[in-house]
Amino acid sequence: MVAIDLGSNTLRVLEYDCKNDRPTAEYEKIVKTADMLEQTGVIHHEAVERVIYAIKEAQKQIDFDGQPIKAVATEALRRAKNADEVLQRIAQETGVVFEIIDGQEEARLTLLAVRHRLMKLHFGALSFVLVDIGGGSTELIFVNDNKVLSRSFPVGIVTIAQKYGTLEKIESALDEEMFEMQKFIAEIYATRGKVESFVATAGTPTTVAAMQLGMNYETYDASKINGTTLDKEALDHALNRLLSLPMQQREQLVGTGRADLIAAGILIYKRLFDLLEFKQGIVIDDGLREGVAIDYCRKL
Repeated sequence: MVAIDLGSNTLRVLEYDCKNDRPTAEYEKIVKTADMLEQTGVIHHEAVERVIYAIKEAQKQIDFDGQPIKAVATEALRRAKNADEVLQRIAQETGVVFEIIDGQEEARLTLLAVRHRLMKLHFGALSFVLVDIGGGSTELIFVNDNKVLSRSFPVGIVTIAQKYGTLEKIESALDEEMFEMQKFIAEIYATRGKVESFVATAGTPTTVAAMQLGMNYETYDASKINGTTLDKEALDHALNRLLSLPMQQREQLVGTGRADLIAAGILIYKRLFDLLEFKQGIVIDDGLREGVAIDYCRKL
């Protein structure tokens, strides 16, 4: 089967072998779905063109014919006034029909993928918080034994970067932008106690982990990312290194058009370390697309 995640910044495609419970091919491309969404309230036509181009490119690399396809869209499409029009055009031009899922379903599927990976890593904590820092939203998912409590917040690396423009302005605004997250965390800790571990997924954590391991965008290896430990010092080091490089070298390191977004994401990530009261956490590469695939396969 083929699982597709159309996020606010990235299109991620996964071919998955349900019988053997493993991925067989993958594709990923930055499409900036949420570009200018903060200012206009709509998905821009150039973003739609990028998405269509990326899907057609993925179809050349992965044979979609004869395979079931499960495609989901998240925060950018949840917020866009022209979401129906956009998805109709994508379906007409690519044959791929997307379903817009809500934040709770996004959190459920992401947690499914992360738990699947943690099990393979023999992760022992009974309670943990999973943070998914996306382009248009951030999901906080608290797991205590088998009880799960999650919430999606409209704070993402694309929307925050475009709303405030500079890192100084972003940093100044984060207390206000993340206040609802702070309240949610405080409520959880007051009623259920602090969790044992801090787990993070999505582009910012995985990019910082890759930098720590000496990788760049081209040499990125998800198998080495899974289970990597990061602390706040690693985030500071990654941000300082990123800002010290000329633009061409930044893009070689983290990908074309991603440097400003990753910098914004690092500020959000650092703030979450403080709010969650952790000095270090682990990073998992698996996310929504893997969750979509695993969920589909388990229902067969």
